[in-house]
Amino acid sequence: MGPIDRIEAAHAEEVWPLSIEAGWNQNVADWRFMLGAGRGFGLRGADGKWQASSLVLPLGDRLAWISMVLVTKALRRGGVGTSLLKRCIEDVRATGAVAGLDATEQGRPIYLPLGFQDLYEIARWHLDEAKGAAIAPPAGVMIRPFVASDLPKITAYDKPRTGMDRPALLMHLSARLPAAAWVAEASGKIAGYVLGREGRGASSIGPVVADNEEIALALISKATTQAAGPFIIDVPKAHRKVTAWLEGQGAVSPRGYMRMTRGTAPVVDDPSHVFALAGPELG
Repeated sequence: MGPIDRIEAAHAEEVWPLSIEAGWNQNVADWRFMLGAGRGFGLRGADGKWQASSLVLPLGDRLAWISMVLVTKALRRGGVGTSLLKRCIEDVRATGAVAGLDATEQGRPIYLPLGFQDLYEIARWHLDEAKGAAIAPPAGVMIRPFVASDLPKITAYDKPRTGMDRPALLMHLSARLPAAAWVAEASGKIAGYVLGREGRGASSIGPVVADNEEIALALISKATTQAAGPFIIDVPKAHRKVTAWLEGQGAVSPRGYMRMTRGTAPVVDDPSHVFALAGPELG
């Protein structure tokens, strides 16, 4: 294995083929944001092309998300991915933060011996298109389009409910897919929000953070009836009403994740107000 190099935002188009090869949904805009806001580590081949990647995305001073651990097919099962994962863990440890990630069924047995602990299960849903009109919000709640001036209020609303300090991410996502960006208000105060982004093959809906599941369901149905599908939605399995609605819409869930942290991260372990993730790569 050669030396580990830093992957910069300027390398977004060069490293993007790794996620294409893996069949993942990221596009160049995703890579450019993640590498600009985070710290990328990877491995180049003799021809200068990226053969492996990994990423650390800070979500405040106390939490950082590890993701995009990708290895080109020819180098898999040789320890490259584990080496990059350990490099990310060391990077997070050096900052004094807690590392988090969303593990696939295949990845979880690798993360457990490295000190990661299970938090909760997540189901990935694929929805071709939403059927019928959007679900009305509960009485006293209004849903309206997200506007730029909402960002400070949304950031303040988000942090105590997710345990993540992510103003740059929320600002980025608010501009990615305007048709999926909505805010719920009750008595003039934020009661929830939904954002989304276009991807290589589908639009991702999330994050969705709300006071309760009824508001979240109204937001999700609004986003999926206004934006163009197909959609990917990552939903904590604890939320049965959202799950039932997705099933009724004909959505399928071919795989899931386990949210994990290496160390204690208050609030991050509680999905009570998190009804869809920004994505395993974003936290």
